[in-house]
Amino acid sequence: MALNIALSGLAAAQKDMNTTSNNIANANTFGFKESRAEFGDVYSASIFSNAKTTTGSGVQTSIVAQQFHEGSSIYTNNPLDLRISGNGYFAVANDNLATQNNVLTRNGAFHLDKNNNIVNSEGQFLLGYNVDNETLQVGSFEPKALNVPDQFGQPRASENVDIGLNLPAGGAEKDPALFNPEDPDTYNKSTSATIFDSLGQPYKLTTYYVKDNVTPNKWAVYYTATDATGEKPLSLTAGEFTSATGQVGHSIEFNSDGSVNTVNNGAPIQTVEFGPNGAGLEMNGADGSQALTINFEEPTQYASPFEMRKFTEDGATTGYLAKVDIDPKGTIMATYSNGENVALGRVAMVRVSNQQGLSQAGNTQWKVTQQSGEAVWGEAMQGAFGKVKSGTIEQSNIDMTQELVDLITAQRNFQANSRSLEVGNQMQQTILQIR
Repeated sequence: MALNIALSGLAAAQKDMNTTSNNIANANTFGFKESRAEFGDVYSASIFSNAKTTTGSGVQTSIVAQQFHEGSSIYTNNPLDLRISGNGYFAVANDNLATQNNVLTRNGAFHLDKNNNIVNSEGQFLLGYNVDNETLQVGSFEPKALNVPDQFGQPRASENVDIGLNLPAGGAEKDPALFNPEDPDTYNKSTSATIFDSLGQPYKLTTYYVKDNVTPNKWAVYYTATDATGEKPLSLTAGEFTSATGQVGHSIEFNSDGSVNTVNNGAPIQTVEFGPNGAGLEMNGADGSQALTINFEEPTQYASPFEMRKFTEDGATTGYLAKVDIDPKGTIMATYSNGENVALGRVAMVRVSNQQGLSQAGNTQWKVTQQSGEAVWGEAMQGAFGKVKSGTIEQSNIDMTQELVDLITAQRNFQANSRSLEVGNQMQQTILQIR
């Protein structure tokens, strides 16, 4: 009996040392959770034995339980490095088309693969949800592989230009008929913005402002558009002013208090069509070109300097990925070179009712089991889920000092049980030598 008890003690001490050694070996493994060997005594007694004098039959390993408290953080310059501050797990899948077959992890070291999918070091796909680009709300908690396209948007022709500005009341008066875009003395101020044709070809649209020397509180506005061949007048379909070169401009008339009275006498400001199929600037309104409507939003004429409050247009060219940001809710925001900011998705969060019931799958990953309970899908900062920190990775939750102390303790237990085994062996030898 003593030999069996000592053998069980040796096995328990060996299990303790193995568990502690595994913890120490994974001290630098991202998202690793330490394990703890838990033991129970072996006790049995028959109906014919005296329970008061029964000593027990040794020790057995009850469970190797994982400790799921959070590890410390390591900060990186990669926005795709993620950690969860609080409860929850990331979900990853081997197949981006079979996301229902997934595993859970706290290791947030992710990067982009050759197809711009967000993956971990094993090539597994990070799962998330689609979000509305305007409201940033999740429409359905149906997980999908997250992708960050390196290009975004089809070319979109500019159709509307919105302008808001203040024209100085004390500006010098000039003759609108003498306007010449190449002569700065013929206009008071100018400003420009980029517009696009249907193929994404950019043009510089410049507006020129001339204070009328005939009618008080009235300004003439002319336009030019510049493409690869140079700057060309962009005449309007209708306007009040005409320059010596035949270019048509419209008027902006103000009230005595500086507020706007009329713009182009109340008629829409439309240019002749330009940019046929991206082939270049077309001044004759030929077929295949596009129209441009200009909208002035509450222009003013105050005794202050020229100020451009707004100069926007609704066209766009194809954008290339410039930056990726992930907010604490796990929303992936991509910025493209065409100025578009796009919500590409939201990182999925998963939790279970019993973490100890999760089955280890290796690579700091776990599988859902009946003991853990069903996976509950959600999003960061909602309910019991923690928040996502970008540019940060969760380190292992190993306390190296404690692990080394535990290793020494396990070693001492092993030595003590070895001595017990040796003593038991000596006693048997002594008995066998009795004559």
